[in-house]
Amino acid sequence: MINVVLYQPEIPGNTGNIMRTCAATDTRLHLIKPLGFSLDESYIKRSGANYIKDCDYTVYESWDDFKSKNKGTYYYLTRYGKKPHTSFDYSNRNENIYFVFGKESSGIPLDILKNDLEHCLRIPMTNKVRALNLSNCAAILVYEALRQQDYNDLLTTEPFKGEDYIETGIDTSK
Repeated sequence: MINVVLYQPEIPGNTGNIMRTCAATDTRLHLIKPLGFSLDESYIKRSGANYIKDCDYTVYESWDDFKSKNKGTYYYLTRYGKKPHTSFDYSNRNENIYFVFGKESSGIPLDILKNDLEHCLRIPMTNKVRALNLSNCAAILVYEALRQQDYNDLLTTEPFKGEDYIETGIDTSK
């Protein structure tokens, strides 16, 4: 199972976007307090559109609370990581994989990272920016794991207007 972990997220729009990605990919979301917003704020609802109800998420009181309830392999996205995100094997569908993302302003605390340096990763980029947007990073990592798992049972055709819509222009949902 693929999991996204947000350590003390601060920006509701990012969390809403990540909720939408998680709903679209059957990925579990874990939110570790304190949150920089309320989960009922309009920003969350707008970013997550109508998909929040389909997002499987849990809120935890602390990092220790989260760790005590979730076993598997943790991967930490940090700009200080020395290995690209594609250098890891996420192909085992039976393994619980946790992609951990830190708060937008300061990342994952060093004392957490130092305990598992071999699983600190980085998305390669130029020296022109410090980091990509959090919700973009979550999507990149989730889809890399899904690619390695042959996208599990996700749909590869359009379910609403019909898989032949582009060829025929006929909406078969009516």
